[in-house]
Amino acid sequence: MPPPLIVRELGLVDYEPTLEAMRRFTAERDVNTPDELWLLEHPPVFTQGQAGKAEHLLAPGDIPVVQVERGGQVTYHGPGQLVAYLLMDLRRLDIGVRDLVTAMERSLVDVLAGYGIEASPRADAPGVYVGPAKIASLGLRIRRGCSFHGLALNVDMDMSPFRRINPCGYAGLAMTQMADLLDSAPSCQHAAGRLEQALRQQLGYTAGP
Repeated sequence: MPPPLIVRELGLVDYEPTLEAMRRFTAERDVNTPDELWLLEHPPVFTQGQAGKAEHLLAPGDIPVVQVERGGQVTYHGPGQLVAYLLMDLRRLDIGVRDLVTAMERSLVDVLAGYGIEASPRADAPGVYVGPAKIASLGLRIRRGCSFHGLALNVDMDMSPFRRINPCGYAGLAMTQMADLLDSAPSCQHAAGRLEQALRQQLGYTAGP
């Protein structure tokens, strides 16, 4: 029987309380706790992963910087970017971290293809790209066999804060978004529905409503 998945559409929520809620959920869950997928947007914030280096924060200015335990370097979150946090028991799913990353990348590629955007992952740099430009970022933390953090898909946002950092630690990395590639970008809510279904399919959860 496929496992259940609880999906929470949280809207626009502050980063730090959401981070604490993820940490608390992961610390308190047990073998019977259903997995959850949180779909949301954040107000402007830079997050610096475990591998993050200060020199990649070029000019954060008035945007806060939060140190976090996920993998990877610095990235930006802001309104119009779809964020998905995957709170999943990998042992119960019988998959490894690389399997989860691959499922996330394939889900993003499938969602973008549904909107007519040809995208692909890269072996040398986690994430999903349209040509040389990055459209989605990934960053996970595994604790006691369970994942938290997740992915961010640029839908229709102010991209200028990416110029204040070396995104994901790569100087000069081009960033793009769905709004730059389509005549009319979907809402984050619409893209979230498609992402939920793609993740369910890739990870073997029961179908959503």
